[in-house]
Amino acid sequence: MQWETVIGLEIHAQLATRSKIFSGASTAFGAEPNTQACAVDLGLPGVLPVLNREAVVMAVRFSAAINADLERRSVFARKNYFYPDLPKGYQISQFELPIVGRGSVEILLEDGEIRTIGVTRAHLEEDAGKSLHGDFHGLTGIDLNRAGTPLLEIVSEPDMRSAKEAVAYARKIHQIVRYIGICDGNMQEGSFRADANVSVRRSGGELGTRAELKNLNSFRFLERAINFEVERQIDILESGGKVVQETRLYDPERDETRSMRSKEEANDYRYFPDPDLLPVELDDAFIAAAIEGMPELPDVRRVRFSEEYALGNSDAAQLTASRELADYYEATVEEGGDPRLAANWVTGELAAALNREGSDIGQSPITASMLAGLLQRISDNTISGKIAKQVFDAMWSSGGSADEIIENQGLKQITDSVALEGIVDEVVNANPSQVDAYRQADEKKQIKMLGFFVGQVMQASKGKANPKQVNELLRRKLTS
Repeated sequence: MQWETVIGLEIHAQLATRSKIFSGASTAFGAEPNTQACAVDLGLPGVLPVLNREAVVMAVRFSAAINADLERRSVFARKNYFYPDLPKGYQISQFELPIVGRGSVEILLEDGEIRTIGVTRAHLEEDAGKSLHGDFHGLTGIDLNRAGTPLLEIVSEPDMRSAKEAVAYARKIHQIVRYIGICDGNMQEGSFRADANVSVRRSGGELGTRAELKNLNSFRFLERAINFEVERQIDILESGGKVVQETRLYDPERDETRSMRSKEEANDYRYFPDPDLLPVELDDAFIAAAIEGMPELPDVRRVRFSEEYALGNSDAAQLTASRELADYYEATVEEGGDPRLAANWVTGELAAALNREGSDIGQSPITASMLAGLLQRISDNTISGKIAKQVFDAMWSSGGSADEIIENQGLKQITDSVALEGIVDEVVNANPSQVDAYRQADEKKQIKMLGFFVGQVMQASKGKANPKQVNELLRRKLTS
């Protein structure tokens, strides 16, 4: 009987506040260890936490982005457990009354299917510190800079049935939190990471025992870890064993998961309301102010791009993958770039150049206005598409405008019909045998053979001849 995979994700998005959730200590990344953990973060005697207002604003914005139930009254609780990088012996989180209730997101699968994944809840909490296992021989270092950093933990329903679906969902949440500006999404720095709850069951049967895969900080690792875990559990069950509920870590070097500890249940944490923090109560004015000025969401923007700029679904999805890329494309069009041509260049030449440099769109030396200028010269036949790539490379390296480079390097396209006819005549007269073969060939073969003559003309004109005019002239000359 076939096995079915059941997956739920718990995503931790570090909120983009400048200070921590209950103290004024900085959240900046990269400081020397233990230089950004204050007395409140350490839970020293006599200190009291004060809730960061901006963290609440960001939770409200996320709730609006996924059409979730926003709880007008939420409560912070203490989640009690011991770990070396948790100096207080408890973590302030939300349990019974989280700030964000049920919502959902749509994911687009590789085969074009759209699936709806439920979000059970999203709650505010503080992060723990970090244990450093590889820097000290025989010892573990503790860096408490991250202690108290604000997190939004986003818990999905167990609605995913494959590793690819889980990755598509994680990417969608990543896209949303970056679009609305509540998380920078930097997975290498730990700003966005996922825990995966994975189980298998006989098709249509009861849910199986799940294992939790902790702290997966790349989409590639998330997919590989889930796939390994699914095979591990199936092997255990098919050999007559039982899957143990536990927390496991993924080792990317060995491409395997290994046991970390037995999985705790909620009662193991002895949750109780935090006595130092009042319930969070939201009124209409606070909610309205929080969601005011929210940007157009990616799904809405994708549909608009498709309709307004006559783009295919694939191009529209690519161009709206990030808010910065969508802004760049739209600015290019607003500056006068043809929408279809702009889509081709942004997803083609520009994307390739950024990949080569390991840069993102915000670091492009070619601004949207500069790219629009280049596209206008293609549209008005000043340069050909082939020459445009040469101009683009020069713009990328020098920072000059398309017009300056075209003028300085003498790259204007030859559109003078008399000049072009002269070049075409030279090519035709220099290749009598190919001309005879063309005239004796059928129409289908002529189409292929025409490419030879076009290439000869382009070579003779150093790539400056207008391809459309060349094709028209050649057809007329070769059939006369």
